[in-house]
Amino acid sequence: MDKRQLRKQLLAARESLSLEDWKTKSDLLCQTLKQAPLFQQAQTILAYWSHRREPDLSALWGERQVWGLPRTVGKSLSWHVWKPSEPLQAGKYGIFEPHPDSLVLQPQDVDLILVPAVGCDRQGYRLGYGGGYYDRLLSSEDWQSIPTMGMIFDFAWVEQLPVDDWDIALKGVCSDRQFWQTTDS
Repeated sequence: MDKRQLRKQLLAARESLSLEDWKTKSDLLCQTLKQAPLFQQAQTILAYWSHRREPDLSALWGERQVWGLPRTVGKSLSWHVWKPSEPLQAGKYGIFEPHPDSLVLQPQDVDLILVPAVGCDRQGYRLGYGGGYYDRLLSSEDWQSIPTMGMIFDFAWVEQLPVDDWDIALKGVCSDRQFWQTTDS
C-alpha cells in the first residue's frame, strides 16, 4: 500500500472514533507518555494542538514543563512558548496556534518534540499529512539532535511504512498502550 492510501485508511479509522473513545485513548496515551524517560527528563517540550482527532495532549498541560506550540509560517513551523492560560488563534489549515508575538523557542532551548502522526512503524518512521512541515524541521541541522516522539493511537502502528529518502526516523513512538524507543537518546 502506498503512503496516500495508507494515510486515507488510517485517518478514516482515527476520525471514526467516538468522542468518548478518542478522549479515553488520549488520556491513556498521556499516562503512557508520562512514564517515558524522554518525557520525564525534558524541561522544554514542543507539542501540538490536537486537530482531526489527533491524540489530545491537553491532560499534560498542567505538568511542570515549559510548552511550545507551532505556528505555520510559509512552508515552515515557528515554535512559540505557550501556557494553557494563553489564548490561541486559528492558523493555516484551521489549527490553533499561539499569537505571533509570543516568545519564540530556539532549538537549543528544546529537550523533546512530540510529533503528531497519522501512523508510525517500529523503526520510528512516521506517516504525516503529506505537507512536509515536520520533515523539513527534523532534517534541519539545528533540530536534528533533539529527541522526537511520534504520537499515535495503537491502531496506527504499522509493520513497516513506505520510506522516502527525506524521511527521518523518530527516537520514539507513544500510543495509548505502549511507548517504543527506537534509538538510545
